[in-house]
Amino acid sequence: MAQYTIHHTQKLSGEVKIAASKNAVLPILAAALLTDEEVLILNAPRLSDVENMCRILLHCGAQVHWEENALRICARHIHSPERQETLRTMRASVLILGPLMARTGEAVLSMPGGCAIGQRPIDLHLKGLQKMGARIQYEGGAVRAEGHLAGGSIYLDFPSVGATENLLMAAVLARGVTRLENAAKEPEIVDLCQFLNACGARIVGAGTANITVEGVSRLHGTVYTPIPDRIEAGTLACACALTDGSVLLQSARSDHMRAVLFKLQEMGLIIQEDEKGLRIRGRARHPIEVRTLSYPGFPTDMQAPMMVAASQVNGLSVFLETIFENRYMHVVELNRMGAQIRVEGQLALIQGGVPLQGAHVSATDLRAAAALMLAGLCAQGETVLTDENDHLLRGYEALEAKLCQLGGTVVRTS
Repeated sequence: MAQYTIHHTQKLSGEVKIAASKNAVLPILAAALLTDEEVLILNAPRLSDVENMCRILLHCGAQVHWEENALRICARHIHSPERQETLRTMRASVLILGPLMARTGEAVLSMPGGCAIGQRPIDLHLKGLQKMGARIQYEGGAVRAEGHLAGGSIYLDFPSVGATENLLMAAVLARGVTRLENAAKEPEIVDLCQFLNACGARIVGAGTANITVEGVSRLHGTVYTPIPDRIEAGTLACACALTDGSVLLQSARSDHMRAVLFKLQEMGLIIQEDEKGLRIRGRARHPIEVRTLSYPGFPTDMQAPMMVAASQVNGLSVFLETIFENRYMHVVELNRMGAQIRVEGQLALIQGGVPLQGAHVSATDLRAAAALMLAGLCAQGETVLTDENDHLLRGYEALEAKLCQLGGTVVRTS
């Protein structure tokens, strides 16, 4: 369990380096199972989710070694995980399903867990694998997939990021050509495809709704640097907006953050591209309307931090969460700090301009934890954030240290 003490901060300023994207690194680690040669992932973030994925690869028979900030993986001989406990703790564990099927023709996995933000079934993953020839069986909380995969046309009922990633990884070693329609377009999908192509895969159309994969007989190793984390960059931009700051987000990519940057500009912030990254200046001053959507729409992972910024501007802001049905759990804690937010189903109405007061609050999921830390920066007095399940450590590499580097007062007290 982690606990953080946060004090009011007048102004954040300075430069901070954005870590590699967790949501890019996790599928790339799973994809390392597709080759029997060494893969070196540079600038890998030290996150509990990354550590857990490394444990899963070890349980699949791979060799995994940290070398300072790089991960070296060699999956010469692999099999279904010998230990299943870690799979139940994180959603991304399902991403080894496609690589195991592609390499070995079988996989047995416990159903994945993760943040309690709503239903996230894996039926799209399984339906896609069935279209490629897999036989699926359920065995007491686990799923067994068997069969030799062949290409085909797969339509996703929803542009699921995880299903797109899993089916891409399954397809690269399948016989023939696989066409994914209504595929996810996220930058992390593009990054995975670039990694796979660097290993010898033949993928075209990444970043569009239609991706074509021509199967190859084997992949080789490579050295690869994942993209920067657009959600970490957006979270720190919201921190700047709450404190009338001036912050340079080193390595942040504006082309991955258009929807978030547009909303920040609507709120009154000045955003400038710099050769080092993105410069964010000013304070949030105007209310906004936000509707979470699949990329390139506004990301659901930025809904909670942006809501904190909206709570401090005069006027009514309106948020509509369309991705997950249970992602307003942070609202109760923000209201305990004095915010005036009313939730009606998937709609949240924020009557902004009410100063927040320090309080004891609890994190319910990863993005809620980050949002409450930001709330503490603009609240009067002392805020104590209890993160009983260490949600923050799953997705942010030393967020409290980065805020302190910019002038904030955040102390991890346990």
